[in-house]
Amino acid sequence: MTVTATQLDHLTGDYVLDPTHSRIGFVAKHTIGPKVRGQFDAFEGIAHLDGDDASASSAQLSIRAESIQTGNQRRDPFLRSKFLRMADHSAITFTSTRVEQVDQTSVKLTGDLTIRGVTKPITVDFELTDVQDDPSGNVLASFKGSARINRKDWRVRWAAAAGMVSKTVTLDLDIAAVRQS
Repeated sequence: MTVTATQLDHLTGDYVLDPTHSRIGFVAKHTIGPKVRGQFDAFEGIAHLDGDDASASSAQLSIRAESIQTGNQRRDPFLRSKFLRMADHSAITFTSTRVEQVDQTSVKLTGDLTIRGVTKPITVDFELTDVQDDPSGNVLASFKGSARINRKDWRVRWAAAAGMVSKTVTLDLDIAAVRQS
């Protein structure tokens, strides 16, 4: 059965993030030139979706800090070592604490985001954008999400770059998850 994007109640089940069809990105304003855009290339996640009671849903995500990419070979090593301190904190994690259904296709996913050993709550607004059967006959659900955070709340900073990158970072998420049978 192929379900449509307006049928959240048909999505009940356990899901695994599909990293080949997902993107975990970010955007920050730079004082010189255009915005800095980047993404993480290595991550994994699981979710339980409850179509009858969204509050019974949950999600977990783990991102390898070393996988940060901005397309700038001079900047990326500094982001890994100075901003993210990946030698001491190899993973960025998110664990949901609350899911609230907003309407037929939207949820607010609140949880604990841990970066550099600092854990703070965030809320990500997600919209269901597509549901289809993948080539193996599994349900593939796609979501688009975003949230704005203050990177300094997680001590993501480096003195040499003070004032060059805005403290506000927009997280931009395109998530594809495969329901497990």
